[in-house]
Amino acid sequence: MSSLPVNQQSSPFNSPTDLDQWVSEVTALTEPTAVHWCDGTAEEAQALTSALLAAGDLETLHADYPGCHLYRSHPNDVARVEHLTFVCTQSQADAGPNNHWLPPAEAHARMDSLFKGCMRGRTLYVVPYCMGPIDSPFARCGVEITDSPYVVLNMRLMTRMGAAALNRIRRESKFVRGLHSTGDLDPDRRFIMHFPEELSIKSFGSGYGGNALLGKKCHALRIASWQARDEGWLAEHMLLVAITNPAGETHYVAAAFPSACGKTNLAMLIPPASMPGWTVRTLGDDIAWLHPGTDGRLWAINPEAGYFGVAPGTNASSNRNAHDMVRSDTLFTNVALTEDRKPWWEGLEGTPAIDWRGQPYDAEKGPAAHPNARFTVSALNNPVYANEAHQAGGVPLSAIIFGGRRRSLAPLVCEAADWTHGVLLGASVASETTAAATGAVGVLRRDPMAMKPFCGYHFGDYWQHWMNVGAKLANPPRVYHVNWFRRDANGRFIWPGFGENLRVLAWILERVAGRAGAIETPIGRMPTPDDLPLEGLPIDPASIEELLAVDADDWRAEFEDLRREFNSYGDRVPAEFHARIDMAITRLGAQSSQA
Repeated sequence: MSSLPVNQQSSPFNSPTDLDQWVSEVTALTEPTAVHWCDGTAEEAQALTSALLAAGDLETLHADYPGCHLYRSHPNDVARVEHLTFVCTQSQADAGPNNHWLPPAEAHARMDSLFKGCMRGRTLYVVPYCMGPIDSPFARCGVEITDSPYVVLNMRLMTRMGAAALNRIRRESKFVRGLHSTGDLDPDRRFIMHFPEELSIKSFGSGYGGNALLGKKCHALRIASWQARDEGWLAEHMLLVAITNPAGETHYVAAAFPSACGKTNLAMLIPPASMPGWTVRTLGDDIAWLHPGTDGRLWAINPEAGYFGVAPGTNASSNRNAHDMVRSDTLFTNVALTEDRKPWWEGLEGTPAIDWRGQPYDAEKGPAAHPNARFTVSALNNPVYANEAHQAGGVPLSAIIFGGRRRSLAPLVCEAADWTHGVLLGASVASETTAAATGAVGVLRRDPMAMKPFCGYHFGDYWQHWMNVGAKLANPPRVYHVNWFRRDANGRFIWPGFGENLRVLAWILERVAGRAGAIETPIGRMPTPDDLPLEGLPIDPASIEELLAVDADDWRAEFEDLRREFNSYGDRVPAEFHARIDMAITRLGAQSSQA
Protein backbone atom coordinates (compact mmCIF):
# COMPACT_ATOMS: atom_id res chain seq x y z
CA MET A 1 0.00 0.00 0.00
CA SER A 2 1.30 3.43 -0.86
CA SER A 3 0.11 6.75 0.49
CA LEU A 4 -0.02 9.76 -1.76
CA PRO A 5 1.54 13.02 -0.58
CA VAL A 6 -1.09 15.68 -0.01
CA ASN A 7 0.14 17.84 -2.83
CA GLN A 8 -0.15 14.91 -5.23
CA GLN A 9 -3.40 13.41 -4.00
CA SER A 10 -5.77 12.07 -6.61
CA SER A 11 -9.23 10.58 -6.66
CA PRO A 12 -10.36 7.35 -8.36
CA PHE A 13 -13.17 9.41 -9.91
CA ASN A 14 -12.95 10.45 -13.54
CA SER A 15 -14.46 13.84 -12.82
CA PRO A 16 -14.88 16.10 -9.77
CA THR A 17 -17.74 15.09 -7.45
CA ASP A 18 -19.15 16.01 -4.08
CA LEU A 19 -16.91 13.33 -2.58
CA ASP A 20 -13.77 14.85 -4.11
CA GLN A 21 -14.76 18.26 -2.86
CA TRP A 22 -15.44 16.96 0.65
CA VAL A 23 -12.14 15.09 0.83
CA SER A 24 -10.34 18.24 -0.29
CA GLU A 25 -12.08 20.31 2.38
CA VAL A 26 -11.26 17.79 5.11
CA THR A 27 -7.66 17.56 3.92
CA ALA A 28 -7.29 21.32 4.17
CA LEU A 29 -8.82 21.29 7.66
CA THR A 30 -6.91 18.34 9.15
CA GLU A 31 -3.57 18.82 7.31
CA PRO A 32 -2.48 15.17 6.95
CA THR A 33 0.96 14.18 5.70
CA ALA A 34 -0.59 11.79 3.18
CA VAL A 35 -3.95 10.76 1.76
CA HIS A 36 -4.90 7.20 0.89
CA TRP A 37 -8.07 6.08 -0.89
CA CYS A 38 -8.87 2.59 0.42
CA ASP A 39 -9.65 -0.15 -2.11
CA GLY A 40 -10.52 -2.93 0.34
CA THR A 41 -8.06 -5.43 -1.09
CA ALA A 42 -6.21 -8.10 0.87
CA GLU A 43 -2.93 -6.49 -0.17
CA GLU A 44 -4.00 -3.19 1.36
CA ALA A 45 -5.06 -4.91 4.60
CA GLN A 46 -1.72 -6.74 4.78
CA ALA A 47 0.23 -3.52 4.30
CA LEU A 48 -1.75 -1.79 7.04
CA THR A 49 -1.28 -4.76 9.36
CA SER A 50 2.46 -4.87 8.72
CA ALA A 51 2.78 -1.17 9.47
CA LEU A 52 0.83 -1.51 12.73
CA LEU A 53 2.93 -4.49 13.76
CA ALA A 54 6.13 -2.56 13.05
CA ALA A 55 4.85 0.34 15.15
CA GLY A 56 3.95 -1.96 18.04
CA ASP A 57 0.23 -1.14 17.80
CA LEU A 58 -0.66 -4.72 16.89
CA GLU A 59 0.71 -7.98 18.24
CA THR A 60 0.81 -11.37 16.58
CA LEU A 61 -0.72 -14.34 18.39
CA HIS A 62 0.06 -18.04 18.73
CA ALA A 63 0.32 -20.08 15.51
CA ASP A 64 -2.96 -21.79 16.47
CA TYR A 65 -4.60 -18.43 15.64
CA PRO A 66 -3.45 -17.75 12.06
CA GLY A 67 -4.14 -14.25 10.77
CA CYS A 68 -5.18 -13.07 14.25
CA HIS A 69 -3.83 -9.98 16.01
CA LEU A 70 -4.27 -8.13 19.28
CA TYR A 71 -4.89 -4.40 19.62
CA ARG A 72 -5.01 -2.53 22.92
CA SER A 73 -6.96 0.69 23.16
CA HIS A 74 -6.08 3.42 25.63
CA PRO A 75 -7.34 2.54 29.15
CA ASN A 76 -9.66 5.58 29.10
CA ASP A 77 -11.10 4.56 25.73
CA VAL A 78 -12.78 1.18 26.12
CA ALA A 79 -16.54 1.62 25.54
CA ARG A 80 -19.21 3.75 23.92
CA VAL A 81 -19.46 7.23 25.44
CA GLU A 82 -23.18 7.86 25.40
CA HIS A 83 -22.87 11.00 27.54
CA LEU A 84 -20.61 12.51 24.85
CA THR A 85 -22.78 11.44 21.90
CA PHE A 86 -25.04 14.10 20.38
CA VAL A 87 -27.78 14.32 17.77
CA CYS A 88 -27.64 17.77 16.17
CA THR A 89 -30.91 18.82 14.55
CA GLN A 90 -32.22 22.30 13.80
CA SER A 91 -35.05 21.74 16.29
CA GLN A 92 -34.16 20.28 19.68
CA ALA A 93 -37.63 18.72 19.85
CA ASP A 94 -36.81 16.55 16.82
CA ALA A 95 -33.80 15.02 18.61
CA GLY A 96 -36.02 14.27 21.59
CA PRO A 97 -35.25 13.82 25.28
CA ASN A 98 -33.70 10.43 24.47
CA ASN A 99 -30.71 12.21 22.87
CA HIS A 100 -28.16 14.79 23.91
CA TRP A 101 -28.58 17.77 21.58
CA LEU A 102 -26.59 20.67 20.23
CA PRO A 103 -27.51 23.12 17.47
CA PRO A 104 -25.77 22.02 14.26
CA ALA A 105 -23.82 25.27 13.82
CA GLU A 106 -22.44 25.08 17.36
CA ALA A 107 -21.61 21.39 17.00
CA HIS A 108 -19.80 21.91 13.69
CA ALA A 109 -17.80 24.78 15.14
CA ARG A 110 -16.79 22.74 18.19
CA MET A 111 -15.76 19.74 16.12
CA ASP A 112 -13.96 21.70 13.41
CA SER A 113 -11.85 23.42 16.06
CA LEU A 114 -10.78 19.97 17.25
CA PHE A 115 -10.15 18.66 13.74
CA LYS A 116 -8.04 21.65 12.70
CA GLY A 117 -4.54 20.32 12.03
CA CYS A 118 -5.23 17.09 13.94
CA MET A 119 -3.79 14.81 11.22
CA ARG A 120 -0.38 16.44 10.94
CA GLY A 121 2.17 13.64 10.70
CA ARG A 122 -0.59 11.12 9.97
CA THR A 123 -2.22 9.54 6.91
CA LEU A 124 -5.79 10.43 6.05
CA TYR A 125 -7.69 7.35 4.89
CA VAL A 126 -10.75 7.64 2.67
CA VAL A 127 -12.89 4.57 3.39
CA PRO A 128 -15.84 4.01 1.00
CA TYR A 129 -18.26 1.36 2.26
CA CYS A 130 -21.69 -0.13 1.65
CA MET A 131 -24.05 -1.18 4.44
CA GLY A 132 -25.84 -4.21 3.02
CA PRO A 133 -25.32 -6.25 -0.17
CA ILE A 134 -23.78 -4.09 -2.88
CA ASP A 135 -26.66 -4.83 -5.29
CA SER A 136 -29.46 -4.41 -2.75
CA PRO A 137 -31.95 -1.56 -3.16
CA PHE A 138 -32.17 -1.58 0.65
CA ALA A 139 -28.41 -0.97 1.14
CA ARG A 140 -27.00 2.49 1.85
CA CYS A 141 -23.46 3.73 1.26
CA GLY A 142 -21.11 5.88 3.27
CA VAL A 143 -17.56 7.19 3.35
CA GLU A 144 -15.52 7.42 6.53
CA ILE A 145 -12.46 9.64 6.61
CA THR A 146 -10.16 8.57 9.43
CA ASP A 147 -6.56 8.78 10.57
CA SER A 148 -6.71 5.34 12.22
CA PRO A 149 -5.44 2.29 10.29
CA TYR A 150 -7.03 0.18 13.05
CA VAL A 151 -10.39 1.66 12.03
CA VAL A 152 -9.68 0.86 8.37
CA LEU A 153 -8.98 -2.80 9.21
CA ASN A 154 -12.18 -3.01 11.25
CA MET A 155 -14.28 -1.33 8.56
CA ARG A 156 -12.96 -3.84 6.01
CA LEU A 157 -14.25 -6.67 8.19
CA MET A 158 -17.51 -5.02 9.22
CA THR A 159 -18.75 -3.56 5.90
CA ARG A 160 -18.54 -4.05 2.14
CA MET A 161 -15.59 -1.68 1.94
CA GLY A 162 -13.59 -0.71 -1.12
CA ALA A 163 -13.87 -0.39 -4.87
CA ALA A 164 -17.36 -1.87 -5.29
CA ALA A 165 -18.80 0.54 -2.73
CA LEU A 166 -16.96 3.43 -4.36
CA ASN A 167 -18.49 2.53 -7.73
CA ARG A 168 -21.99 2.53 -6.24
CA ILE A 169 -21.33 5.91 -4.65
CA ARG A 170 -20.25 7.18 -8.07
CA ARG A 171 -23.52 6.01 -9.58
CA GLU A 172 -25.82 7.29 -6.84
CA SER A 173 -24.00 10.47 -5.76
CA LYS A 174 -25.49 10.00 -2.29
CA PHE A 175 -23.64 8.81 0.78
CA VAL A 176 -23.33 9.32 4.52
CA ARG A 177 -20.26 11.39 5.41
CA GLY A 178 -18.27 10.33 8.47
CA LEU A 179 -15.21 12.22 9.70
CA HIS A 180 -13.14 10.62 12.45
CA SER A 181 -9.85 11.25 14.20
CA THR A 182 -8.41 9.58 17.26
CA GLY A 183 -7.10 13.03 18.18
CA ASP A 184 -5.08 12.92 21.39
CA LEU A 185 -7.45 10.50 23.21
CA ASP A 186 -8.20 13.16 25.79
CA PRO A 187 -11.59 12.31 27.41
CA ASP A 188 -12.26 16.03 27.75
CA ARG A 189 -11.86 16.41 23.97
CA ARG A 190 -13.97 13.40 22.95
CA PHE A 191 -17.28 13.85 21.15
CA ILE A 192 -19.46 12.02 18.62
CA MET A 193 -21.80 14.35 16.73
CA HIS A 194 -24.56 13.20 14.38
CA PHE A 195 -26.20 15.52 11.85
CA PRO A 196 -29.12 13.43 10.51
CA GLU A 197 -30.56 16.25 8.42
CA GLU A 198 -27.18 16.41 6.64
CA LEU A 199 -26.50 12.63 6.67
CA SER A 200 -23.16 13.27 8.34
CA ILE A 201 -21.17 12.25 11.43
CA LYS A 202 -18.15 13.73 13.19
CA SER A 203 -16.25 11.74 15.82
CA PHE A 204 -13.14 12.95 17.63
CA GLY A 205 -10.92 11.71 20.44
CA SER A 206 -11.71 7.98 20.54
CA GLY A 207 -10.34 4.91 18.84
CA TYR A 208 -12.85 2.48 20.41
CA GLY A 209 -15.01 0.65 17.86
CA GLY A 210 -18.44 1.92 18.88
CA ASN A 211 -17.17 5.51 18.70
CA ALA A 212 -14.80 5.17 15.74
CA LEU A 213 -16.30 2.63 13.33
CA LEU A 214 -18.76 5.12 11.94
CA GLY A 215 -20.52 2.63 9.69
CA LYS A 216 -21.78 0.72 12.72
CA LYS A 217 -23.92 2.38 15.39
CA CYS A 218 -23.42 5.91 14.06
CA HIS A 219 -24.49 5.28 10.47
CA ALA A 220 -26.40 1.99 10.57
CA LEU A 221 -28.60 3.05 13.50
CA ARG A 222 -28.55 6.76 14.44
CA ILE A 223 -28.39 8.18 10.91
CA ALA A 224 -30.19 5.25 9.27
CA SER A 225 -33.10 5.45 11.74
CA TRP A 226 -33.67 9.03 10.54
CA GLN A 227 -33.39 7.93 6.89
CA ALA A 228 -35.76 5.04 7.61
CA ARG A 229 -38.36 7.35 9.13
CA ASP A 230 -38.21 9.59 6.06
CA GLU A 231 -38.29 6.67 3.60
CA GLY A 232 -40.78 4.35 5.32
CA TRP A 233 -38.65 1.53 6.77
CA LEU A 234 -37.01 0.60 10.09
CA ALA A 235 -33.33 0.58 11.11
CA GLU A 236 -33.07 -1.59 14.22
CA HIS A 237 -30.63 -2.95 16.80
CA MET A 238 -31.56 -6.54 15.94
CA LEU A 239 -30.03 -9.91 15.13
CA LEU A 240 -31.33 -11.97 12.21
CA VAL A 241 -31.56 -15.76 12.17
CA ALA A 242 -32.93 -18.50 9.95
CA ILE A 243 -34.51 -21.34 11.94
CA THR A 244 -35.44 -24.62 10.26
CA ASN A 245 -37.54 -27.24 12.06
CA PRO A 246 -37.34 -31.02 11.59
CA ALA A 247 -40.09 -30.83 8.95
CA GLY A 248 -37.87 -28.58 6.80
CA GLU A 249 -39.86 -25.35 7.38
CA THR A 250 -37.63 -22.28 7.57
CA HIS A 251 -38.62 -19.10 9.38
CA TYR A 252 -36.66 -15.85 9.64
CA VAL A 253 -36.65 -14.09 12.99
CA ALA A 254 -35.33 -10.69 14.10
CA ALA A 255 -34.58 -10.07 17.77
CA ALA A 256 -33.60 -6.96 19.74
CA PHE A 257 -31.67 -7.07 23.01
CA PRO A 258 -29.59 -4.39 24.73
CA SER A 259 -25.83 -4.78 24.23
CA ALA A 260 -24.14 -7.77 25.89
CA CYS A 261 -27.47 -9.48 26.62
CA GLY A 262 -26.96 -12.50 24.39
CA LYS A 263 -27.60 -11.30 20.83
CA THR A 264 -24.54 -13.03 19.38
CA ASN A 265 -25.23 -16.22 21.33
CA LEU A 266 -28.80 -16.33 20.04
CA ALA A 267 -27.73 -15.46 16.50
CA MET A 268 -25.38 -18.47 16.50
CA LEU A 269 -27.46 -20.79 18.66
CA ILE A 270 -26.61 -24.51 18.57
CA PRO A 271 -29.68 -26.72 19.06
CA PRO A 272 -29.48 -29.02 22.10
CA ALA A 273 -28.95 -32.72 21.49
CA SER A 274 -32.47 -33.37 22.77
CA MET A 275 -33.91 -31.40 19.79
CA PRO A 276 -32.62 -33.30 16.72
CA GLY A 277 -33.49 -32.03 13.27
CA TRP A 278 -33.46 -28.31 14.14
CA THR A 279 -30.93 -25.95 12.55
CA VAL A 280 -30.16 -22.29 13.23
CA ARG A 281 -28.18 -20.17 10.77
CA THR A 282 -26.94 -16.60 11.23
CA LEU A 283 -27.80 -13.70 8.96
CA GLY A 284 -26.65 -11.04 11.43
CA ASP A 285 -25.95 -10.55 15.11
CA ASP A 286 -26.49 -6.84 15.78
CA ILE A 287 -28.29 -4.66 13.22
CA ALA A 288 -31.21 -5.23 10.85
CA TRP A 289 -32.91 -2.97 8.33
CA LEU A 290 -36.61 -3.84 7.85
CA HIS A 291 -38.63 -2.88 4.79
CA PRO A 292 -42.34 -3.36 4.02
CA GLY A 293 -42.72 -5.58 0.96
CA THR A 294 -45.25 -5.44 -1.83
CA ASP A 295 -46.60 -8.75 -0.47
CA GLY A 296 -47.58 -7.15 2.85
CA ARG A 297 -44.76 -8.79 4.76
CA LEU A 298 -41.75 -7.20 6.47
CA TRP A 299 -38.42 -7.98 4.76
CA ALA A 300 -35.03 -7.71 6.45
CA ILE A 301 -31.37 -7.34 5.52
CA ASN A 302 -28.29 -7.27 7.71
CA PRO A 303 -26.34 -4.14 6.70
CA GLU A 304 -23.12 -5.45 8.23
CA ALA A 305 -20.58 -7.94 6.85
CA GLY A 306 -18.90 -8.96 10.10
CA TYR A 307 -19.15 -9.19 13.85
CA PHE A 308 -17.86 -6.81 16.53
CA GLY A 309 -18.63 -9.13 19.40
CA VAL A 310 -18.08 -9.09 23.15
CA ALA A 311 -15.38 -11.66 23.98
CA PRO A 312 -15.84 -12.30 27.74
CA GLY A 313 -18.31 -15.13 28.27
CA THR A 314 -17.82 -16.51 24.74
CA ASN A 315 -16.61 -20.09 24.96
CA ALA A 316 -17.26 -23.57 23.60
CA SER A 317 -20.17 -24.07 25.99
CA SER A 318 -21.93 -20.72 25.57
CA ASN A 319 -21.33 -20.23 21.83
CA ARG A 320 -19.22 -22.83 20.05
CA ASN A 321 -19.77 -21.22 16.66
CA ALA A 322 -18.36 -17.88 17.82
CA HIS A 323 -15.60 -19.67 19.73
CA ASP A 324 -14.57 -21.49 16.53
CA MET A 325 -14.92 -18.59 14.10
CA VAL A 326 -12.43 -16.37 15.94
CA ARG A 327 -9.66 -18.94 15.65
CA SER A 328 -8.43 -17.32 12.43
CA ASP A 329 -8.30 -13.91 10.72
CA THR A 330 -9.69 -12.08 13.75
CA LEU A 331 -8.78 -8.71 15.23
CA PHE A 332 -8.98 -8.88 19.03
CA THR A 333 -9.25 -5.74 21.17
CA ASN A 334 -8.43 -5.56 24.90
CA VAL A 335 -8.32 -9.30 25.55
CA ALA A 336 -5.69 -10.90 27.79
CA LEU A 337 -2.91 -13.26 26.68
CA THR A 338 -1.70 -16.58 28.00
CA GLU A 339 2.01 -17.17 28.40
CA ASP A 340 2.19 -18.74 24.92
CA ARG A 341 0.34 -15.73 23.42
CA LYS A 342 -3.10 -17.19 22.94
CA PRO A 343 -6.03 -14.78 23.43
CA TRP A 344 -7.78 -15.22 26.77
CA TRP A 345 -10.81 -13.82 28.53
CA GLU A 346 -13.00 -14.74 31.45
CA GLY A 347 -14.93 -17.88 30.53
CA LEU A 348 -12.07 -19.63 28.71
CA GLU A 349 -9.86 -22.40 29.99
CA GLY A 350 -6.20 -21.68 30.62
CA THR A 351 -4.37 -19.08 32.66
CA PRO A 352 -3.86 -15.43 31.71
CA ALA A 353 -0.32 -14.11 31.88
CA ILE A 354 -0.70 -10.61 30.36
CA ASP A 355 -3.74 -8.47 31.08
CA TRP A 356 -5.62 -6.23 28.65
CA ARG A 357 -3.38 -3.29 29.51
CA GLY A 358 -0.28 -5.25 28.51
CA GLN A 359 0.86 -5.73 32.11
CA PRO A 360 1.61 -8.98 33.98
CA TYR A 361 -1.73 -10.28 35.19
CA ASP A 362 -2.55 -9.56 38.83
CA ALA A 363 -6.01 -10.64 39.97
CA GLU A 364 -6.03 -7.89 42.61
CA LYS A 365 -5.86 -5.24 39.87
CA GLY A 366 -9.03 -6.35 38.12
CA PRO A 367 -10.07 -8.77 35.38
CA ALA A 368 -7.50 -10.08 32.93
CA ALA A 369 -9.55 -9.14 29.87
CA HIS A 370 -11.53 -5.92 29.83
CA PRO A 371 -15.25 -6.71 30.42
CA ASN A 372 -15.96 -5.06 27.05
CA ALA A 373 -13.08 -6.76 25.20
CA ARG A 374 -14.02 -7.40 21.59
CA PHE A 375 -13.37 -9.51 18.53
CA THR A 376 -13.83 -8.29 14.95
CA VAL A 377 -14.22 -10.99 12.34
CA SER A 378 -15.79 -11.46 8.91
CA ALA A 379 -19.21 -13.08 8.86
CA LEU A 380 -17.81 -15.59 6.37
CA ASN A 381 -15.84 -17.15 9.25
CA ASN A 382 -19.08 -18.16 10.96
CA PRO A 383 -19.62 -21.91 10.42
CA VAL A 384 -23.41 -21.38 10.42
CA TYR A 385 -23.48 -18.24 8.27
CA ALA A 386 -26.65 -18.08 6.15
CA ASN A 387 -26.14 -17.42 2.44
CA GLU A 388 -29.49 -15.60 2.42
CA ALA A 389 -27.61 -12.68 3.97
CA HIS A 390 -26.39 -11.89 0.46
CA GLN A 391 -29.90 -11.72 -1.03
CA ALA A 392 -30.52 -8.25 -2.41
CA GLY A 393 -34.20 -8.37 -1.45
CA GLY A 394 -33.65 -9.64 2.07
CA VAL A 395 -35.72 -12.27 3.87
CA PRO A 396 -39.36 -12.21 5.09
CA LEU A 397 -39.80 -12.06 8.86
CA SER A 398 -42.08 -14.50 10.67
CA ALA A 399 -41.46 -13.02 14.12
CA ILE A 400 -39.83 -10.13 15.97
CA ILE A 401 -38.55 -10.78 19.49
CA PHE A 402 -37.70 -8.20 22.14
CA GLY A 403 -35.96 -8.96 25.41
CA GLY A 404 -33.84 -7.66 28.23
CA ARG A 405 -31.88 -8.81 31.25
CA ARG A 406 -34.37 -8.80 34.12
CA ARG A 407 -34.02 -10.67 37.42
CA SER A 408 -37.75 -10.71 38.05
CA LEU A 409 -41.15 -9.62 36.71
CA ALA A 410 -40.78 -10.40 32.99
CA PRO A 411 -41.79 -13.99 32.16
CA LEU A 412 -39.85 -16.38 29.96
CA VAL A 413 -41.94 -15.51 26.89
CA CYS A 414 -45.02 -13.47 26.04
CA GLU A 415 -46.80 -12.93 22.71
CA ALA A 416 -48.31 -9.61 21.68
CA ALA A 417 -52.00 -9.57 20.86
CA ASP A 418 -51.40 -7.51 17.71
CA TRP A 419 -48.90 -5.12 16.11
CA THR A 420 -49.82 -2.18 18.37
CA HIS A 421 -49.34 -4.32 21.45
CA GLY A 422 -46.06 -5.54 19.95
CA VAL A 423 -44.79 -1.98 19.60
CA LEU A 424 -45.70 -1.42 23.25
CA LEU A 425 -43.78 -4.58 24.23
CA GLY A 426 -40.75 -3.28 22.38
CA ALA A 427 -41.10 0.17 23.93
CA SER A 428 -41.21 -1.41 27.41
CA VAL A 429 -37.83 -3.18 27.16
CA ALA A 430 -35.70 -2.70 30.26
CA SER A 431 -32.40 -4.31 31.14
CA GLU A 432 -29.59 -4.32 33.65
CA THR A 433 -26.71 -2.26 32.28
CA THR A 434 -23.51 -3.99 31.12
CA ALA A 435 -19.90 -3.08 30.38
CA ALA A 436 -20.66 -2.23 26.73
CA ALA A 437 -21.25 1.39 27.74
CA THR A 438 -19.56 3.63 30.27
CA GLY A 439 -21.25 4.05 33.64
CA ALA A 440 -22.49 1.85 36.45
CA VAL A 441 -23.05 -1.85 35.74
CA GLY A 442 -26.14 -3.74 36.98
CA VAL A 443 -28.55 -0.79 37.07
CA LEU A 444 -31.99 -1.38 35.57
CA ARG A 445 -32.71 1.12 32.83
CA ARG A 446 -35.39 1.52 30.20
CA ASP A 447 -34.07 0.69 26.75
CA PRO A 448 -37.00 0.74 24.29
CA MET A 449 -36.46 -1.65 21.38
CA ALA A 450 -32.83 -1.83 22.65
CA MET A 451 -32.48 1.49 20.80
CA LYS A 452 -32.08 4.05 23.56
CA PRO A 453 -28.40 4.72 22.77
CA PHE A 454 -29.00 4.54 19.02
CA CYS A 455 -32.29 6.14 17.93
CA GLY A 456 -31.45 9.25 15.93
CA TYR A 457 -34.64 11.18 16.71
CA HIS A 458 -37.46 11.68 19.23
CA PHE A 459 -38.61 8.36 20.70
CA GLY A 460 -42.26 9.40 20.48
CA ASP A 461 -41.90 9.93 16.74
CA TYR A 462 -39.96 6.65 16.49
CA TRP A 463 -42.74 4.65 18.16
CA GLN A 464 -45.32 6.34 15.95
CA HIS A 465 -43.21 5.42 12.94
CA TRP A 466 -43.34 1.78 14.06
CA MET A 467 -47.13 2.11 14.14
CA ASN A 468 -47.12 3.64 10.66
CA VAL A 469 -44.96 0.86 9.24
CA GLY A 470 -47.27 -1.74 10.77
CA ALA A 471 -50.24 -0.11 9.10
CA LYS A 472 -48.63 -0.92 5.73
CA LEU A 473 -48.36 -4.64 6.51
CA ALA A 474 -51.15 -6.99 5.56
CA ASN A 475 -49.12 -9.89 7.00
CA PRO A 476 -46.95 -8.45 9.78
CA PRO A 477 -44.60 -10.67 11.80
CA ARG A 478 -45.83 -11.68 15.23
CA VAL A 479 -44.13 -9.89 18.12
CA TYR A 480 -42.80 -11.44 21.34
CA HIS A 481 -40.95 -10.53 24.53
CA VAL A 482 -38.52 -12.97 26.19
CA ASN A 483 -36.44 -12.96 29.35
CA TRP A 484 -33.71 -15.58 29.69
CA PHE A 485 -32.36 -13.99 32.88
CA ARG A 486 -35.02 -14.48 35.55
CA ARG A 487 -33.53 -15.57 38.90
CA ASP A 488 -34.80 -17.51 41.88
CA ALA A 489 -34.77 -16.44 45.54
CA ASN A 490 -31.14 -17.52 45.82
CA GLY A 491 -30.04 -15.40 42.86
CA ARG A 492 -29.56 -18.34 40.50
CA PHE A 493 -30.74 -18.26 36.89
CA ILE A 494 -33.88 -20.36 36.56
CA TRP A 495 -33.75 -20.94 32.80
CA PRO A 496 -30.59 -22.68 31.44
CA GLY A 497 -30.36 -20.37 28.43
CA PHE A 498 -27.94 -20.69 25.51
CA GLY A 499 -28.96 -23.58 23.21
CA GLU A 500 -32.01 -24.36 25.33
CA ASN A 501 -33.49 -21.03 24.20
CA LEU A 502 -34.46 -22.89 21.03
CA ARG A 503 -37.31 -24.42 23.02
CA VAL A 504 -38.87 -20.98 23.37
CA LEU A 505 -38.17 -20.18 19.72
CA ALA A 506 -39.83 -23.47 18.73
CA TRP A 507 -43.01 -22.47 20.57
CA ILE A 508 -42.91 -19.07 18.89
CA LEU A 509 -42.62 -20.58 15.42
CA GLU A 510 -45.35 -23.11 16.15
CA ARG A 511 -47.51 -20.15 17.14
CA VAL A 512 -46.69 -18.48 13.83
CA ALA A 513 -47.72 -21.66 12.05
CA GLY A 514 -50.97 -21.86 14.06
CA ARG A 515 -50.09 -25.16 15.72
CA ALA A 516 -49.23 -24.21 19.34
CA GLY A 517 -51.51 -23.25 22.19
CA ALA A 518 -51.43 -20.18 24.42
CA ILE A 519 -53.45 -18.63 27.22
CA GLU A 520 -54.59 -15.02 27.51
CA THR A 521 -53.09 -13.02 30.37
CA PRO A 522 -53.27 -9.30 31.22
CA ILE A 523 -49.79 -8.81 29.71
CA GLY A 524 -50.24 -10.92 26.57
CA ARG A 525 -50.50 -14.51 25.38
CA MET A 526 -48.29 -17.05 27.10
CA PRO A 527 -47.64 -20.77 26.85
CA THR A 528 -48.66 -23.21 29.52
CA PRO A 529 -45.92 -25.61 30.63
CA ASP A 530 -47.52 -28.22 28.38
CA ASP A 531 -47.24 -25.91 25.35
CA LEU A 532 -43.44 -25.66 25.62
CA PRO A 533 -41.25 -28.45 24.15
CA LEU A 534 -39.44 -29.34 27.36
CA GLU A 535 -38.57 -32.99 26.62
CA GLY A 536 -35.03 -33.76 27.73
CA LEU A 537 -34.65 -30.55 29.73
CA PRO A 538 -33.67 -31.15 33.37
CA ILE A 539 -35.86 -28.50 34.96
CA ASP A 540 -38.55 -29.04 37.58
CA PRO A 541 -42.21 -28.09 37.08
CA ALA A 542 -42.08 -25.51 39.89
CA SER A 543 -39.31 -23.64 38.07
CA ILE A 544 -41.34 -23.56 34.85
CA GLU A 545 -44.33 -22.22 36.75
CA GLU A 546 -42.11 -19.49 38.23
CA LEU A 547 -40.75 -18.59 34.79
CA LEU A 548 -44.30 -18.12 33.49
CA ALA A 549 -45.75 -16.40 36.56
CA VAL A 550 -47.46 -13.00 36.24
CA ASP A 551 -47.63 -11.14 39.56
CA ALA A 552 -50.51 -8.66 39.35
CA ASP A 553 -49.17 -6.19 41.93
CA ASP A 554 -45.69 -6.11 40.40
CA TRP A 555 -47.11 -5.64 36.91
CA ARG A 556 -49.41 -2.81 37.97
CA ALA A 557 -46.35 -1.03 39.37
CA GLU A 558 -44.50 -1.77 36.14
CA PHE A 559 -47.24 -0.28 33.98
CA GLU A 560 -47.48 2.83 36.13
CA ASP A 561 -43.72 3.26 35.82
CA LEU A 562 -44.03 2.81 32.07
CA ARG A 563 -46.73 5.46 31.98
CA ARG A 564 -44.40 7.90 33.75
CA GLU A 565 -41.65 7.00 31.29
CA PHE A 566 -43.90 7.66 28.30
CA ASN A 567 -45.14 10.91 29.82
CA SER A 568 -41.54 12.14 29.87
CA TYR A 569 -41.64 12.11 26.05
CA GLY A 570 -44.67 14.40 25.88
CA ASP A 571 -47.51 14.36 23.42
CA ARG A 572 -45.54 12.70 20.63
CA VAL A 573 -46.05 9.29 22.25
CA PRO A 574 -48.76 7.26 20.45
CA ALA A 575 -52.07 7.59 22.27
CA GLU A 576 -52.53 3.84 21.83
CA PHE A 577 -49.79 3.23 24.42
CA HIS A 578 -51.80 4.83 27.20
CA ALA A 579 -54.97 3.04 26.11
CA ARG A 580 -53.19 -0.33 26.20
CA ILE A 581 -51.72 0.42 29.64
CA ASP A 582 -55.18 1.30 30.96
CA MET A 583 -56.53 -1.94 29.52
CA ALA A 584 -53.74 -4.02 31.09
CA ILE A 585 -54.15 -2.43 34.53
CA THR A 586 -57.89 -3.07 34.42
CA ARG A 587 -57.29 -6.72 33.54
CA LEU A 588 -54.68 -7.06 36.29
CA GLY A 589 -57.21 -5.70 38.76
CA ALA A 590 -59.74 -8.26 37.61
CA GLN A 591 -57.12 -11.00 38.00
CA SER A 592 -56.39 -9.89 41.57
CA SER A 593 -60.06 -9.87 42.52
CA GLN A 594 -60.47 -13.42 41.21
CA ALA A 595 -57.42 -14.70 43.06
